[in-house]
Amino acid sequence: MTHGTPSHAQAATSASWLSPVPLFFVFLWSTGFIVAKLGLPYAPPLTFLILRCLGALAVLLPLVLLSRAPWPRGRILHVAVAGLLLQAGYLGGVWAAIKLGMPAGLTALIVGMQPILTAAGASLIGERVRPRQWLGFVLGLSGVALVVYAKLHLAGLSASGLLLCIFALFSITAGTMYQKRWCPAFDLRTGTVIQFGATVLALLPLAILLEDLDPAFSSVTWSRDFIVAWLWSIFALSIGAIFLLFTLIRRSQATEVTSLLYLTPPTTAVMAWLLFGEAFSPLALAGMAVAVLGVAFVVKKQGDTP
Repeated sequence: MTHGTPSHAQAATSASWLSPVPLFFVFLWSTGFIVAKLGLPYAPPLTFLILRCLGALAVLLPLVLLSRAPWPRGRILHVAVAGLLLQAGYLGGVWAAIKLGMPAGLTALIVGMQPILTAAGASLIGERVRPRQWLGFVLGLSGVALVVYAKLHLAGLSASGLLLCIFALFSITAGTMYQKRWCPAFDLRTGTVIQFGATVLALLPLAILLEDLDPAFSSVTWSRDFIVAWLWSIFALSIGAIFLLFTLIRRSQATEVTSLLYLTPPTTAVMAWLLFGEAFSPLALAGMAVAVLGVAFVVKKQGDTP
């Protein structure tokens, strides 16, 4: 990895390359809920996450060794902590809550508060939130609420599920801000290996204690749907989406990156309609438009028109 100030030509090339990245990131990140719908009926949530991380490590470790990718000297602990928050904390909390019967709509709404929470703590990482961005955050959250309103119900709501969702919300917020503050730039190959390795070590004792995990993974039903969900979670989510997320954290403000997550529920709703025939109402369509408008207010630079 090279350091220093890039030339204007390099900056222009970088900006050109990054232009489709946010949209592709939103698409890949949104498939996480589809993966959960496909895979969680066949495996406990922590066991599924461990298998997902082990699969990603099996792909990335040979690549790291063959390419002799540089390790983040002096920042390995910071990279590991960020990974525990972003992977074990966020994904473990959300998937465990859904497995306990937490309504998906309410889960999406709670986790959807992350951009506002990030903005509230922006000063801790040296970022300033403009009034127009605050308006964008409120619009984005309103759009998410409209999208999930039709599916918002309280059946299955429990104190444990609610606490897990709140824990996941604070984990991904803290993880994004921590990485932006302490380790925004590192080699994606070695950094991701560190984060997935730390996640496996953290989740393994919990899965053994709470899910009776054994070396044969006997709690997993290796159905076709589970295998598809597992492979997609390795290549599209653990490698593709995470690499894009880290690239965005490196190049953009944390508040701008997290605002993209407002687009996840609308995108997931469209995917669920295409794949599973799940209907969404005109109110949800209006919510999609409001969420997009909110993100536009957040990410547009001063002087641009939203």
